[in-house]
Amino acid sequence: MRTVVAPTSLDDHGGGWLPSLTFSAVFVVICGLVYPAVATLISGVLFPTQAKGSLVEHDGHVVGSSLVAQPFADVRYFQARPSAAGFDPKAASGSNLASSNPALRERIAKDSAAIVQREAVDATRIPSDLVTASGSGLDPHISPAAAAVQIDRVAKARGLSMDQVGSAVAAATEAPLWGILGKPRVNVLRLNVSLDERQEAQQ
Repeated sequence: MRTVVAPTSLDDHGGGWLPSLTFSAVFVVICGLVYPAVATLISGVLFPTQAKGSLVEHDGHVVGSSLVAQPFADVRYFQARPSAAGFDPKAASGSNLASSNPALRERIAKDSAAIVQREAVDATRIPSDLVTASGSGLDPHISPAAAAVQIDRVAKARGLSMDQVGSAVAAATEAPLWGILGKPRVNVLRLNVSLDERQEAQQ
């Protein structure tokens, strides 16, 4: 004998594509439109500089971001770390070369020789971050030691005293996050812009 199960209200009215479509549309609006708009508005009010990319201006023009390294060819400027990405934000990456890789050793030796000639320092005084690229290839900071070996060259090129350039380095040195995370570091772009502004103010 076969048992017949009576249909329930769930069988008659539940499921279907319309509730699913409605549910999806609501969440697309909330997660794809409302939330980003609110987050953007709040971040713009609370953190206006960071929300716009931490842009650095000089003479009314944007010269870069304090979050992204860039090369400086002029002898008057402090130099950033080497970049495996060629300082291209769209190609951010490290070299992925092991310390035993001959290509890496050759590049470090070449960079070290260039620094010895440029800074007039012994190779043993070159901080490691001046010859090694960061993981992103776009680290905007150098160590205070890496800035220190460049002070003499920058001071002579700008006609400033070493004390003046040294004070600019100290002003551009950022403390570890919350005083415990990371190490002191110098933002190269902000340092170079501050030196330009200092010289312009003296003219």
